[in-house]
Amino acid sequence: MMSEQVKVTAAHLRRSALIDIRQSTIRQVLENTESTERQYALRQRAQTFGWAPDQIRVIDQDLGHSGASAADRAGFQELVAEVSLGHVGLVVGLEVSRLARNSADWHQLLELCALTDTLIYDDDGLYDPRQFNDRLVLGLKGTMSEAELHVLKSRLQGGIHSKARRGDLKTPLPVGLVYTPDDRVALDPDQAVQEAIRLVFETFDRTGSAWKTARYFTLHDLLCPRRLRDGPHQGELVWGPLLHSRVRQILHNPRYAGAFYFGRTHTRYTGDHKAHVELLPTDEWLALIPNAHPGYITWEQFQRNQARLRANARDYDPEDGVRSPREGSALLQGLAICGRCGERMTIRYHQRQGALIPDYVCQRRGIQHGEAICQHIPGSTIDAAIGALVVELISPEALQLALAVQDEYVQQLAHVDQLRRQAIERARYEADLAHRRYLRVDPDNRLVALTLERDWNDKLQALQDLEQAYDRHTTQDPRLDTAQQAAVAALATDIPRVWADPAIPMRERKRLVRLVIADVTLLRDDVQVHMAIRLHSGYTRTVHLPRPQTLAEQRRTSAEIVARIETLLDEYTDGGVAQMLNEAGLRPVDGATFTLGSVRYLRQSHHLRSRWQRLRDQGWLTQTEVASGLHIGVATVKRWRQEGILRAAPYNDKNECLYAPLTYALPAKGQHKRRWAAASPTDAPTGGEG
Repeated sequence: MMSEQVKVTAAHLRRSALIDIRQSTIRQVLENTESTERQYALRQRAQTFGWAPDQIRVIDQDLGHSGASAADRAGFQELVAEVSLGHVGLVVGLEVSRLARNSADWHQLLELCALTDTLIYDDDGLYDPRQFNDRLVLGLKGTMSEAELHVLKSRLQGGIHSKARRGDLKTPLPVGLVYTPDDRVALDPDQAVQEAIRLVFETFDRTGSAWKTARYFTLHDLLCPRRLRDGPHQGELVWGPLLHSRVRQILHNPRYAGAFYFGRTHTRYTGDHKAHVELLPTDEWLALIPNAHPGYITWEQFQRNQARLRANARDYDPEDGVRSPREGSALLQGLAICGRCGERMTIRYHQRQGALIPDYVCQRRGIQHGEAICQHIPGSTIDAAIGALVVELISPEALQLALAVQDEYVQQLAHVDQLRRQAIERARYEADLAHRRYLRVDPDNRLVALTLERDWNDKLQALQDLEQAYDRHTTQDPRLDTAQQAAVAALATDIPRVWADPAIPMRERKRLVRLVIADVTLLRDDVQVHMAIRLHSGYTRTVHLPRPQTLAEQRRTSAEIVARIETLLDEYTDGGVAQMLNEAGLRPVDGATFTLGSVRYLRQSHHLRSRWQRLRDQGWLTQTEVASGLHIGVATVKRWRQEGILRAAPYNDKNECLYAPLTYALPAKGQHKRRWAAASPTDAPTGGEG
């Protein structure tokens, strides 16, 4: 005792004494009251060292907090702050583990106490952190306290892990599953709960999307159950709208597949003492026991659902490299493989005539290494061939599929109608229960009576809303009559028309393609595009398509039209050629009609001889040459052409003419002028003027 009193100096007594009181859990605070009383009694011990009662302050904000970390301990943080400011002469605790069970926090407190000359007292004695022996003892106590916490935690976790590996650990169950009196897992006896959970899985299996599943419940005003995990109504069953996050929780929970699991997540603490929960891969779970108890789906179906969710959640799935279907028009999005390097091909779109045309491009390595792209293949002809193949493959099963769709549609309506009627029945029961509670209350107890009456009115209003919604949906829900069923069956015999229907979204076409085709390997050479199609059934098909034309080639006039122009120029001008081409139903590459300018451009670009050149090569003469040869005026040449004495043919669309070769002819008797005639009527072109 004398040595302890020697350590206490007047400088210490001028400062305050802080008593830190802590219990690890709320349960210990409620049950282990003796420990709490012992810690509060430390005030008397501080007084024996010389501190006045008004200098002693108790810090008890940490009651119910673990000492494993100082992050959430407001009391310990206040203690450290006061010590670092030099306001404290003595820190009192029942034992070191009450102050801190973390070596980092404990040694930080020791260092601050040594710097500010603050004493530390526990049930074993008084210590001065500035003295080596006391510092050594306190350090060992802190280390042993942390080790003790580790041993306790290891023992508890060891027992939990042992029971988990056997599948005997009792863990919270999701809604739809309950524990029987003998702690076995069973389906919830409430049929409405079972039907709602089953509908979630059936809708996801049909739509393939968690968002569409939530959307289906919203459109049909269906509710989904959940159990409250905390609060005054913990464990109660409540019904509410089905959110997208709730759908994902249900689909990701292996319990619904009848599997017991433990250790699916790992909690990691960062430097700021914040907890980060990480989802571990399945092979790293501590325990996973399929078929451990009844479930709503099979384990195989659960695995298929997880694969579909992964594909939907990522634009690119690194496990199989397949992209989820999007809105673009490329049917082989995520399915096209480069035949040269084996990489997945990406999609580029370009606009042509108001429509987006896809191109399949292998550019991954080119982007990574700064090289040229591997392959670039226009996708219009490829998608057309894929569409024809899909129609060919699904046509034999289309009728059976249409009948199955009809049956499924009828079952969906029946299922939804059953859930709505169950909701009405549940609301009616709650209204009757509220009514009975109201009738049993003492009329003189007006405050309770008013509350129960208000609750009864709320239940009646909820029942009325459900009944009105049921009537509205019963009227609005489309149902297939006999004629409509026959129409659906008729669609199955006309699959090409259904496939080409513009009302069908491209996403649905892509989903249909993925049901049939696993992947397509594309290889382009100078002549053809080779498609190696691998089906899900295991069969393969090879399709060879002509090499897609480049944009310049697509805009190039065909050789047949050029040859036709070459022939027509022997008899017609550029304008006449355009008229003859249009009358024959031929069109230029832009889809319009031929004009004088377009024919002239084609004639010049393909180096075709003009009408002028063709007539001149046949010896036809100009107007000046005829006038000079006949020693007459130009006006006389024009008049003789109009009178039919001279044969002429137009060489352009301005009606400018060339004249047929001439020979002398004697004028008729009685005439006083010479007349000329064409050498032969057959020399004049059929399209010229007579």
